[in-house]
Amino acid sequence: MALIVQKYGGTSVGSVERIQAVAQRVKGWRDRGDQVVVVVSAMSGETDRLIGLAKSIQERPSPRELNVLLSTGEQVTIALLAMALDTLGCTARSYTGAQVQVLTDSAHNKARIRDIDGARVRADLDAGRVVVVAGFQGIDEHGNITTLGRGGSDTSAVAMAAALKADECQIYTDVDGVYTTDPRILPEARRVTKISYDEMLELASLGAGVMHNRSIEFAKKFNVPIHVRSSLSDITGTMIVDQPELPNQAAVS
Repeated sequence: MALIVQKYGGTSVGSVERIQAVAQRVKGWRDRGDQVVVVVSAMSGETDRLIGLAKSIQERPSPRELNVLLSTGEQVTIALLAMALDTLGCTARSYTGAQVQVLTDSAHNKARIRDIDGARVRADLDAGRVVVVAGFQGIDEHGNITTLGRGGSDTSAVAMAAALKADECQIYTDVDGVYTTDPRILPEARRVTKISYDEMLELASLGAGVMHNRSIEFAKKFNVPIHVRSSLSDITGTMIVDQPELPNQAAVS
């Protein structure tokens, strides 16, 4: 039995049908006997819609109130996914960042995670539940809701995996792994089966959009194995680990 943290981005949970498909995938892992924590983003387009609402009222929204507003996007997703899992007979419980106690600093819209209290999550896992957690958000020492900024849900998932000492953090996206270059530009680009944290950091700094560099830095610091996979297919994907595929392999960069 493994403890797995899975993260699904906005595209993967962009509709009721896709949320139901995610629930089926999660149930598959649970049926194998694995413990599963799912970290999700807001449905695609929802964050932009909420920002638009805020700016229609206040040209420069209060950072604190904007964070309160933006955090509702993930709250919708976690509730819907928990419902979808329950419908499949897979008992689930959803939590916001504040309920899990994802403690951050007070830098609204670009907060950094300081600590995660995994006790409540562990209790649910031990009781046989799937735990669904809102990514991208936390709470500061004063009880204010905070958001993590760009790439926040990836960072939430990696941090959760580190706190729980998970066996693997699976990042599900709309691509099937990490490529040597953008396959839409260069058709001969190849998918890499394994890549090191340092190589991935370099790719991220050069604009590779698969993962944000802050989440890779977190993974490297706590040695969290990351598995980048597609939520739309069963292709194996890419492992991001301490060592690349072969000791003498040329760096992807």
